[in-house]
This record gives sequence, C-alpha cells and structure tokens, in this order.
Amino acid sequence: MLAKRLMTCLRPSASLTSRRRACAAVTDGRAPDMAEGNPLLHVSNVRNRLREIVGASTNWSDHRQAMAERASLSSMLAKSQGELPAKSMKESLLEVHLPLGSQPQLREKYLTFHNTVRFGRILEDLDSLAVLISYSHTYNPALKRSPLSIVTALVDKIDMRQHDIYPDGDIKFSGHVSWVGSTSIEAKMHMTQYRNGEYSPVLDATFVMVARDPQNKRAAFVNPLRPEGPEEEELFRQGEANKSRRVELSTASLLKVAPTAEERKIVHGLFLNTLDKKTVSFRSRVLPPDSVWMEDAKLKGLEICHPQERNIFNRIFGGFLMRKAYELGWANACAFGGCRPGLVAVDDILFRKPVEIGSLLLLSSQVCYTEGKHIQVRVHSEVFDPMSRQHDTTNVFHFTFASDRDVPNIVPQTYGESMLYLDGKRHFDQAVEH
Repeated sequence: MLAKRLMTCLRPSASLTSRRRACAAVTDGRAPDMAEGNPLLHVSNVRNRLREIVGASTNWSDHRQAMAERASLSSMLAKSQGELPAKSMKESLLEVHLPLGSQPQLREKYLTFHNTVRFGRILEDLDSLAVLISYSHTYNPALKRSPLSIVTALVDKIDMRQHDIYPDGDIKFSGHVSWVGSTSIEAKMHMTQYRNGEYSPVLDATFVMVARDPQNKRAAFVNPLRPEGPEEEELFRQGEANKSRRVELSTASLLKVAPTAEERKIVHGLFLNTLDKKTVSFRSRVLPPDSVWMEDAKLKGLEICHPQERNIFNRIFGGFLMRKAYELGWANACAFGGCRPGLVAVDDILFRKPVEIGSLLLLSSQVCYTEGKHIQVRVHSEVFDPMSRQHDTTNVFHFTFASDRDVPNIVPQTYGESMLYLDGKRHFDQAVEH
C-alpha cells in the first residue's frame, strides 16, 4: 500500500491534486520522517541540491574558479523560448520536510527566546525552495549543469493561515511553478505543520523568480508552461492576473503619480487633526492623544555581508536579507506596540539589485501605518560604499503585524511622511482584504 501511494506521488501522469494528496497520505497519519520510504526532501539538502545543479563550490576560496567555469555554459542557453520543451506544473512539484518535532538538534536553529519558531528562518527556507522549484521546471537531463542563474525577483505575497508555528511539530513545505513568462517564473508554495495527528495549513506564498545567463548579467529564456486540466489552467490565469496587478500597482506608485482624491482627503484630515487651535497657524502642530509622530517610530540596523551568507552565485542570499529585514521590522513593531506582534502578511518584496559579498548593508525600519490592532512596517535596505560614499537601494520590504491590543495612531508631519503613510495604507488594505 505504501509503495502504491509513493508511485502515485511520483507518477508524471497523476494530477497535481492527486500527487499532493498521495505525498501527504504517504505517512499513514504519522509525521513524515517516521514513514519508511518517505519521498520528501530534507530541508538541509535543498541548498546542496542547488549547488549540484549549477556546479557551485562549497568553499569560498574556490568561488572565482567556479564562476569562471560557469561562464563557459553560456553556449548552452536557448536562443528563444520556442527551442525549449513545455513543462507541466506537476513536473516541478516538490515537497520539503523540516522535522522540528523529530530532530531536536535541528530545532535549536529555529527557536526564538520565547520558545516559538523564528519566522526569518522560514523565509530563508521558502526562498531556497522557490529557486529549486524553478530549476525543477527548467531541468534538462541532457546537461550536467544548468546554464541558468535563477534568482528571486519579488516576493509577491505571503499570507498567514495561522499565527502560531510550534517548535515541536514537523513542518512540510510544498510548491510548484504556477505561471511562466519568457524569462520569469511564478512559484506557489504552501507550508503545513503536523499537529494532533494531521497537517494543518500555516501559510501560502507566491514568489516570482527570474532567469539570467551563467554570469547573471542578462535575461535568459525558460521553458514555457503547459497547463493540464481545469485546476492548472485556473492557476495559470491567476498568475496572469498577478502580473497585471503588479504592473497596475507599479504604474500607480506614489513615487510616480499623485495620490487619489480620496487619499488627498486623508492626508489633509491628518494635517487638520494636528493643528494647534490656539495659535491658528499652519506651522504650529500638536500631537493628538494616543498617537506617535512617524519620525519617532524608526529602528535601524547594520549588517556586514560576510561570505558565510552567500548564495550559490556568490552574492548575499536573498533569504538572509529577508530574515534580517523581518527581524528588524518585528522588533520595531514590538517596541511601537509594547507587545509581541504576530505576522499577518508579507507583501511586495522587490529585489532591485544583488548585494555583493563585503557590502555594508544598512537597514531602516519605519512604522508607516496603523489601524486598530494592526501595525504596518516598511523596511528599506541599501548598500553603502565607504570608498565612493554612495548609497544604493537593494530592497523594500512590507510587513503587516497584529497586536493583542489597540496600538497608538501613527501621525506623519511632512509631505514625504504622508506619502509613506498612504503607501503603508495601500499595502495594509491589500493584506487584509485577502
């Protein structure tokens, strides 16, 4: 019976849903690591497998030679997407096991001082899995190494299905490619945790990856996606809708166009609410009760980017950047609300440029919007070159947290802060409407 379930899980002709169910059922109700013949990939092996796919060295001292060897793979790149065979979604389906319950020594890496799970570590695992899923979609068995450099371009959305992640329950990640452009890939992932004899959903995530040449200098074509059946066709349509939504949001960015009429009313209302009615002056501002000036709701950090945190392409691992940004954002929300906030959503993390080894990474967290018990935090990251004195933005992160109590209102004073406030409101509205 066990062998039959395994065959259903791995059989290419099985539907996406049946393969998910078969892999989930293969344990006969026990945690996955307890089932003999378990098909799940251990989380510790994900990055090892990625190194094998691209031929990356595990030693920093060998990285220059390894990258020089990868440059010779450029001749293997497809000159058009039409040269590449179409793949189905089930061909990229992967499941990864994080056995926190059955491996206490692994649990130490994921524990917080409150005996909960470090969500920043979960972000690192999701990022690695998204890259491996993308390589599974583009896999060519005729090649020993992949000529593609696949990197994270955007974390479109992470929705929390539950706020509690237990430190003593095994976790399972699953995911597959859900949409493909000419050089980009959307990967959908789900995280579940084993509690009370079954796996319960924890989060859903959507990452967008981009493929580039072996030296990560220009875009490269990826295999087209061939949806099979109504389920996959619907997922593909959602991917198209996600792309259109991203284009629309970028076009309507407050860095490009003026706020809407409704948003202008909000800003003016905030301004009027802070005027000192005794002086009747535009310059005299008073902080309303139960409020905090936006300027006083910041937290900053610095990271020196060492080789230990590099990815398979010898730049700083995107998951590491997300972990550091999340932890700074969480600390800011904690200090602002006077509580231990829970994560509601991660939204629209854009990777603008890679971070090189040896960079000075400056992180700045800002509470930019509040509503009831919710705290919207924006984290801006940039690299600083001490020689040229130049600052370059690498990422902008958006986190939505929830407190166990009402939090103070955040109040902008300047026009720039008002734009941050409106941008935070947009991201909050998008997070809570889902």
